[in-house]
Amino acid sequence: MTVRTGRHFLQIPGPTNVPDRVLRAMAAPTLDHRGPEFAELTRRVLDGLKPVFDTTSPVVVYPSSGTGAWEAALVNTLSPGDRVLCFETGHFATLWRDMAESLGLEVEFVPGDWRHGASPEAAADLLTADVAHRVKAVCVVHNETSTGVVSRVPEIRAALDAAGHPALLLVDTVSSLASIEYHHEAWGVDVTVTGSQKGLMLPPGLGFNAVSPKAIEASHTARLPRSFWDWAPILDANAAGFFPYTPATNLLYGLAEALAMLAEEGVEQVWARHARHAAATRAAVRGWGLDVLCADAREHSGSLTAVLLPDGQDADAVRKIVLERFDMSLGTGLGRLAGKVFRIGHLGHFNDLTLAGTLAGVQMGLELAGIAVGPDGLAAALDHLRTT
Repeated sequence: MTVRTGRHFLQIPGPTNVPDRVLRAMAAPTLDHRGPEFAELTRRVLDGLKPVFDTTSPVVVYPSSGTGAWEAALVNTLSPGDRVLCFETGHFATLWRDMAESLGLEVEFVPGDWRHGASPEAAADLLTADVAHRVKAVCVVHNETSTGVVSRVPEIRAALDAAGHPALLLVDTVSSLASIEYHHEAWGVDVTVTGSQKGLMLPPGLGFNAVSPKAIEASHTARLPRSFWDWAPILDANAAGFFPYTPATNLLYGLAEALAMLAEEGVEQVWARHARHAAATRAAVRGWGLDVLCADAREHSGSLTAVLLPDGQDADAVRKIVLERFDMSLGTGLGRLAGKVFRIGHLGHFNDLTLAGTLAGVQMGLELAGIAVGPDGLAAALDHLRTT
């Protein structure tokens, strides 16, 4: 039997570490989800979500994963055979494409190298050429969790506007909301998709759609089959503080506490904290003489850093050593990146000393794996933290 002391370092890019305040909140006795006390909780949560998305429009909450929230975004706004424009930015963008196809949508998939975000230039060309407006929705992953690359959503919105194109803009923020700067309303997003287990500092189990008036209007004529995912009965019930089914009651307790924590720190300060920790992590990677997978400095992620190892080196071997020797979990490479990268999550409930310990463990793991790395990685990160 292996005996571990101290706390496990969960440094994957989600699920993230759940704060003790949130864990205690979820341990409260379960409420009657048809009673007045629960109605007050629902209203508090729904109001508290709006500043995090930066919207005045409704936010729909599901007892689901982010994948369920993906499906809800599609089935509430589109009809069989509708054409959607998607971008190959990584593993999760590919999965969203696969889901759209399985639902009977026609997908135009812009190929990518998994080191760059969605191309605003390609979007502009394709949307301008679509004079018949066959494209009904543009799907973009804001922060691709598999690569640590951020797509420039405002520039995609600008491409839609410049082309005079009426397509809906659907954006996945599963690993960026409450971590990386995001503005649902100001950026003209129609459906923002996210999940509970990353920047919102909760366990998995809640999915979210922030919906624009244009998206709600589209839902009135959309013909993809939907029942559980249908916005209409949820929004109707929410008006009175309830849900049309049994909700994830204790997760909503936790969500209320997490939203209180975000409000206390301030959303802009949360973004700045994540950006600072990400910059310190990239300084460490450079100090080790390794490459960050993201190839465009404008698209670096504040949520995670994917570290690309030299040819012939096994990233999963490094992860195994780090787990066994230092009780720390790092994110694996997904899809075409399997064995080539490991991912350092630095999002959610996180501080300077947590990052310092994380990077110390990574540096020792790289050295134990026999990978020739520069000795200045950890020192470079600490210097960044000390001076910013």
